[in-house]
Amino acid sequence: MNGDHEAHPNSGDIKAPLLPSHRQIQRSPSSHFTLKTIFTPNNFYILLGPLLCAVICVCVKLDGQATSRNMLGVLAWVFAWWLTEAVPMPITSMAPLFLFPLFGISSADTVAHSYMDDVIALVLGSFILALAVEHYNIHKRLALNITILFCGEPMNPPLLLLGICGTTAFVSMWMHNVAAAVIMMPVATGILQNLPEVPLQSTLVRKYCKAVVLGVIYSAAVGGMSTLTGTGVNLILVGMWKTYFPEANPISFSTWFCFGFPLALVIFVALWAILCLFYCSRGSGPALSEYLDKANLKRELDMLGPMAFAEKMVLAVFGMLIALWMTRSITDDIPGWGALFNDRAGDGTASVVMATLLFIIPSMKQKGEKLMDWNKCKKLPWNIILLLGAGFAIADGVRTSGLADDLSKALDFLEAAPYLAIAPIVCLISSIITEFTSNNATTTLVVPLLIQIAKAMHVHPLLLMVPGAIGAQFSFLLPTGTPSNIVGFTTGHIEIQDMIKTGLPLKIAGIAALGFLMPTLGAYVFGTDGDVQ
Repeated sequence: MNGDHEAHPNSGDIKAPLLPSHRQIQRSPSSHFTLKTIFTPNNFYILLGPLLCAVICVCVKLDGQATSRNMLGVLAWVFAWWLTEAVPMPITSMAPLFLFPLFGISSADTVAHSYMDDVIALVLGSFILALAVEHYNIHKRLALNITILFCGEPMNPPLLLLGICGTTAFVSMWMHNVAAAVIMMPVATGILQNLPEVPLQSTLVRKYCKAVVLGVIYSAAVGGMSTLTGTGVNLILVGMWKTYFPEANPISFSTWFCFGFPLALVIFVALWAILCLFYCSRGSGPALSEYLDKANLKRELDMLGPMAFAEKMVLAVFGMLIALWMTRSITDDIPGWGALFNDRAGDGTASVVMATLLFIIPSMKQKGEKLMDWNKCKKLPWNIILLLGAGFAIADGVRTSGLADDLSKALDFLEAAPYLAIAPIVCLISSIITEFTSNNATTTLVVPLLIQIAKAMHVHPLLLMVPGAIGAQFSFLLPTGTPSNIVGFTTGHIEIQDMIKTGLPLKIAGIAALGFLMPTLGAYVFGTDGDVQ
């Protein structure tokens, strides 16, 4: 091969060299490194994590053992990468797998166990079911039916808003709140597409568009509080409870629902009232009825056609899963189906069994086709699963390293707080932190400290743990508080001041609701007026 016909390294010629020649390497502009390519903000943030860890390990002195100082350094490293996103969040979530063994916090096997347990299995199964619901457009059919039901005739904007928010909250109860927001936002904006474009909108129409978008993102957050599968925060709380108190009664799906659903219902009513007060003026009905009525919604529903066999089967499997979750452990006097297996089966067991059925039941669309196949599961949010695993690993590391004992001394002032003020104070602290970090990260950091404080105060740990976890979900003020907020912010209908205007009273209402329900209903559901069994 002569010089005039030298093969390009990327060409299809099998005789082309696998590595470029020396002459080609010198010609390549990518080989010339400059200071600008090295000293970038991203590279600085990458170095920031290990630098903070090194400074803490060298300079910080804690009263406890050396592993607690090392754990604090690892926390600084991981949280620096999480906050700056210098390294992709899923990769940062795997950092404990190598940092914990290297810093003597725990063995490789011990930290790896945190990334796959019954809680993670529950998440995996529910995500697969959520993908099936999305694939067959069941969420859209449900949204349109409920919206038509609530639309009213003549047009009733507050009632329609209630239907959209209620649908979102219901969907968010059974899948991750971020997934619910992603699924429901196109449905909501699809309804708003019947309205004039933004430059041509009247003030009344523009305000109602804000109400719909804000209603979807906040309803997704509120609905997710009511069940274990609605948000990763609840799952982290359950995992930490099982880790710190393995002999205590576990928090089952039905146990959490008995407390979470009434709390979410109270906050949801407050959300609807706030949106109606700020964005649904008296003249909005006539202004919207010109563009939005039942006829348009029914036409969109008719385009979906009748429910096929596959859709009915997915709904049946989903309903069976909910029934299994609710009946695994009922009461002490009435054991659920879990007793048949000596309580060795968990909520994750039911979730994976039902998800497996989707790969067995035929769809009746094509010969040999099942309701789900692995290609449809390629959209599984592994980033959230890894983030949950990292949260469990960090919580276990904070406990075993002794760091929780050292850090809990900084919150000693809670010991002097009145009993009825404990829940709202803890919720307020957690809700402030969560505006600047992710919900999961806030829970991972705060809950282990609250456990140690509860021990020092000689109160039931859940009296502090539950408000801390619930408060971490009150990220209502900033777009960056949670991915759900970003989903709404990218529609262009809302601005930061809209979120602050709506989110601040909603946060106050949530703290007040939790402050009332935790020492009353919580004492009955969780037994916080007694000792840990």
